[in-house]
Formats: sequence, structure tokens, C-alpha cells
Amino acid sequence: MKFETLPGFRSFYPEQCSVRNYLFDTWRKSAHLFRFKEYDAPVLEPLDLYIEKSGDEIVGQLFNFTDRGDRSVAMRPEMTPSLARLVGVQANSLKRPVKWFSIGEQYRYERPQKGRLRAFYQFNVDLLGEPGVGADAELIACLIESLRLFGLESKDFKIRLSDRKLWTFFLQHWGVEASAMPEVLTLMDRIEKMDEDAVFEQLRQFFDTEAESFFESVQSFLKIASLEDLQSFFSELNLNERFAQQVEDRILEFNSLCTLISEMGLSAYLSIDFKIVRGLAYYTGFVFEAFEASGRGRALAGGGRYDDLIERLSGNSMEAVGFAMGDVTLLDLLESRSLLPTLTDKPDVVLIFSGDEERAAALKDAAFLRHSGFRVEYPLKQLGFSKQFKEVNQKGVELALIYGSDELKANKVKLKNFKTGEELLIAREESALKHALRA
Repeated sequence: MKFETLPGFRSFYPEQCSVRNYLFDTWRKSAHLFRFKEYDAPVLEPLDLYIEKSGDEIVGQLFNFTDRGDRSVAMRPEMTPSLARLVGVQANSLKRPVKWFSIGEQYRYERPQKGRLRAFYQFNVDLLGEPGVGADAELIACLIESLRLFGLESKDFKIRLSDRKLWTFFLQHWGVEASAMPEVLTLMDRIEKMDEDAVFEQLRQFFDTEAESFFESVQSFLKIASLEDLQSFFSELNLNERFAQQVEDRILEFNSLCTLISEMGLSAYLSIDFKIVRGLAYYTGFVFEAFEASGRGRALAGGGRYDDLIERLSGNSMEAVGFAMGDVTLLDLLESRSLLPTLTDKPDVVLIFSGDEERAAALKDAAFLRHSGFRVEYPLKQLGFSKQFKEVNQKGVELALIYGSDELKANKVKLKNFKTGEELLIAREESALKHALRA
């Protein structure tokens, strides 16, 4: 019987594992540069943890079941609820700000398609316990640097920055009640991808005869590309004095965030784009997404501020901002830019021998060298010298230790550099072997 990998899941042969580990290593490096600490959480969590965060509709997107203890559980579709649970438990003892990251596999029961699978790896970076825009700037800078470490530049990707507070102010100006706000924000998140007739059909539920005027105002809002445009747009809305002051204060915070990004020398990577709404209801402030520069394809990463979620899931209040980056869309972009390095796993040294006495000497040295951190390879069965030399050349290995009978009698071994052709007799002593291989 032939078994195949399930739809939306992947098998990783050694070559693919090397690429995956390269992504993980680069993600870890970027997080460590910003002094984030790594954490992890169970892959199986209570189903209610996700329902509490996203509502009952999330259940249809999960791998969920009832376990033998009659508990409703789910394979984690994201890390944020687990993070909220972990931080919430220790909220009163954690030194703030809390800077944590994780790399782990997530699972979503969705239709597999380009850029989206049912099992995928995600880089999650979160900063908690800091309400100021400095935290938002730090997260955006970390996201930019993580992509730059892969060789991507400002011509390759952009961070599109928006703000849920300004979206909320805008919708409040149009009379949207708090109870309808999540639904309208979700609609705004999809508005660019929907047919115009379908948009108006939904808008009339909230704006009735004003749907067309509201739609025109939304189109102007979506065209904002600078802080000057933002100031002008809200000035023309004729807001009442109290409301206008709230908007003005928020625009000043927006300006402060952009200034911090500019002072880091990262403005070339940033663009203001209110088409980014982030449909998830828990976002409370600035939101952002990383896209391939042309805007085609799925987002490379996304995130924003979610100041209320920790309290909702744990009972302990703590401000938070974070982002997540998936491996699938990132790999697609790196492959399209030919930015994946040639990953090889060649040994540091190959041991060449023929005969029982020579093999015994080589195995003894191999054990010592491996214990000293060298990657060592040798034939597992008896082979002639010529075949061993041929295999070393084919693998492109640079160094080999050659164990001949004459050399062994003198307690020496021949070190050959296959790149330069140079040969050197060295003593079969631990210090001499290590020195020669590291020279």
C-alpha cells in the first residue's frame, strides 16, 4: 500500500530541511539582534482559547477534536493566544517590557493554495508591557531587519502601515456604533477585493441612503499616502472640537512613529497605506503588513498592536504589539529573487585508509576529532585508495587525512589539501591534528 503526504502538509527531505533550518537560523538571528528571548508552547491547546479570541466562527478553520479526557482541543492555528496565556500567568512578576519570540508549526484546516498550506512554520515576535510608539517602531524595525538578513532590499519589499484607531475615528464620524465596528472593519479589510455591487449591498446595511457618499469618502481615505494627506483628509471632515482633538492627537502619534522609523534609517521600507485594516477584531492601534514591493501575492508578514487581548484571555492587563511571518510566502519570494544560498553539508575532513591497522588508527582519530567539533567522514566498508580519492574529489571536500602504513610506523599521517594539492606530514597527536586542521 502506498501512503502519500496529506493535502496541505509537507515532507522535508534533507535538502528541504537545510533550507528550512536556514530560515529558522536567520529568524533567530534577527530576533537576537533586538534582544528578544525565545519561548515555546504546546501544539495542542484548549479549543476555548481560540474561540475566546476569535469567536465561534474560528472552529471551522481548525484541526479540532475531543480527546480521550473528553476535552475539546485544537491544533494551534497561531501563537498569540498561547502567548497571552503564558504571559498572563506571570504578568505580575515579569520585568517589562517583555520581548519574546517563537518559531513553530501552526495548523489551519483551509483549502491549500499558493502561499497558503494547512501546516506551516511561523516566526512570531511580540513586545508586551509598553504602551508607547517606541514598541511599535521596535517591532517594525525587527520585521524589516529579518527580511534584510535574507538579502532583500527596499526594492524587494515594503511595510505598509495603517492605524485601527484612525479607522475607528473615521467610522465613528459616519455613525457606526461600537457593536457594529468589528463587522464594518472586516468589510473595510476586504473592500478592495470585492465586486462593487457586493460592497454596496453590504454598505446599505449600515449606511442606508448614505452608502454611496460613505463609499466615496472611503475611496479618498484609501488614497492617503503621507502624513500631510492624512491631516488634510480629517480636516475636511469637519469634525466637532472634541473629536477633532482626538484625531489630532492620534496623528501626532502617527508622526512620532514615522519619525522613529526615519531616525533608524528605514523610511525607504515604509509606506502609509490605509488599505491595511487587518480584519481580526483584537487589533487596537497601529497595524502593518510586509508585502513584495509590487504588491502582488500574499502578505509576507503582518501584525499590529493588541492592547486588550492579554487581559481578555488571562485577566491580567498588559499592552502588546507583535507580528508573525510565515515560511511559505517568504520562500516563494526568496526563490523568485534567487536569494536562497547554496547549502552544503560537506565534512571538514575525510579520512582515507586501506587495511585493518590503518582503519583502527583512523577510527581512533575520528572519535577524537568529532569530540573536538570537526565534522568527519570515512568509508564504512573497505575501499581502494583510488576510489576513495575519487569520491573526495566528487564531493568537493577540501581536506583529507591519509593513513598509509609507512606513515603509521612513524606515528604520522598525511594531510592533503585537495584544493591546492599541498601535502603535509603531521604527527598523530591530538594537538597537532587540531592545529593542522584549523590552520
